[in-house]
Amino acid sequence: MPITVPDSPDFASEAERVVWDHLLQQLPNDAALLAGQRVTAAGEEVEADLLVLWPGTGIAVIEVKGGRISLQDGTWRQSDRQGSHPLQRSPIEQAQRAKHEIIGYLNATSSRPIGRSVHLAVLPYTELPTDWDVPDAPRALTLDATDLPELAGRITHALRSQARDAHQPLDETLREHAVRMLRRTHRAIENHQLAAREIEDEGNALTREQERSVALLRYQRRAQIIGGAGSGKTHLAMIKARTLTRRGARTALLCYSRGLARHFQLLATTWPEEDRPAYVGLFHDLPVHWGAETEDAFDGTAATYYEEHLPRRLAELAAEQDQDQLFDAIVVDEAQDFADIWWDGLRSCLREQDEGVLFVFTDEHQSVFDREGRAPITLSPFPLDDNLRSTRSIAHTFAPLTPIEQNARMEQGAPVRYVECATADAVGAADDVVEQLLEEGWDPGDIALLTTRSRHPEQKERIEHFGYDGYWDEFFAAEDVFYGHVLNFKGLERRVVVLAINGFGSAERAPQLLYVGLSRARSLLVVVGEQTEIWDAGGGVVLERILGKG
Repeated sequence: MPITVPDSPDFASEAERVVWDHLLQQLPNDAALLAGQRVTAAGEEVEADLLVLWPGTGIAVIEVKGGRISLQDGTWRQSDRQGSHPLQRSPIEQAQRAKHEIIGYLNATSSRPIGRSVHLAVLPYTELPTDWDVPDAPRALTLDATDLPELAGRITHALRSQARDAHQPLDETLREHAVRMLRRTHRAIENHQLAAREIEDEGNALTREQERSVALLRYQRRAQIIGGAGSGKTHLAMIKARTLTRRGARTALLCYSRGLARHFQLLATTWPEEDRPAYVGLFHDLPVHWGAETEDAFDGTAATYYEEHLPRRLAELAAEQDQDQLFDAIVVDEAQDFADIWWDGLRSCLREQDEGVLFVFTDEHQSVFDREGRAPITLSPFPLDDNLRSTRSIAHTFAPLTPIEQNARMEQGAPVRYVECATADAVGAADDVVEQLLEEGWDPGDIALLTTRSRHPEQKERIEHFGYDGYWDEFFAAEDVFYGHVLNFKGLERRVVVLAINGFGSAERAPQLLYVGLSRARSLLVVVGEQTEIWDAGGGVVLERILGKG
């Protein structure tokens, strides 16, 4: 019997169960069979009804369609007890799209290609005519009820006949990697769906207050919203982008941080299709999406590529786009990360460069990169005064570093903990703290260990092994301790944060880096480092509060 994920699937239809049961009987022990596998790409979620990972043979992405399926005058139809109705997409097209996204995701998280793959449609209650000859749904890829007893053999035949010889089948190591990564991305999507339901709960009074505040600006075409860490800027940016889209505006929701962009994409998949912005993700991915060369093809340094080349290419490519590809509205979160040349590129993406809708959410004290820029907005900024993330004890600790005074709205919570050690020993001491927290009963998925200068060795290893997409899906799956850097954690949070102050590099940026690190925890903050390092970065008041004296 093959490896199954999950062990007992909750099938969307009886047709999926039938196909699953046949595959359980036919696949070998070293194969993996996954049900309801979902991935998210560019803010859109796709799902494979069934996924076969078969070492030595390949990967099969299967779309299952119950009822009686037919093709009439170019339209696919499904007939069941409720009658006959057209399908929006052909089963083969659905399977092909899911395969494209799943294989793309796995390749991005693997050091070598994931291998041979094929997409198929299985119609367990349909018997196709003997003269079936559909160019975009060949019989080898469109399996019916007569194929069920030999389903594994049909998959093998499809893989060998459809895949190019250059693509070798995956081995057991790649199968293990694929199962681990797909389980994580699936869990990440589930977590965001739970978060979306929580946000939409009418009892979430603080969130409702925020949304009413931003609603006051609904007639403004351009606005800058500022607030300290935990003031809900990221949530409000998403709400604004969703509202603009629902009202018919072609909208882009952008940021600079990879982790925050992934959060946007995962959460956007939980919205109705009519609410999803046209583009969701990284600022630097937009020009690449429109045809700019990748970093590998650029003849220059990485810094030049991201800081100068891509923003300029964005403006050039925007000028070449049809009007229907440009945007009516752009929403930017963590806007303090954007340089002037970036804003020039973004303005070019608006159909009306001077009058198009532009909303930016910013916290100038989180400007931790060596660049300066000003959004093209002349109105006075709109402030957010409440902290809705951290307990009062945590908010009190970083309050002296906030750009505007905040009103902490959460409960008092546990006091901040401090572990003194030399700067050079901070990472090792932080590892010991994590072990202690696990012994106390904290779930691994509750904990993030953040560094302020060099990255934790575990962070480097996970990025090298899984790639950036897999690394961030691991964070959102919330099953393991997360190892990150404060630079990449803006807009994100965990219940427990262990902040390893292993230096700052730049004295000028030290206060902002400390501010970001101290403000990421919701329930418990543990600061690990040298008192003089903290004093130099945040001042005596912050140090006293970390030590529990202020």
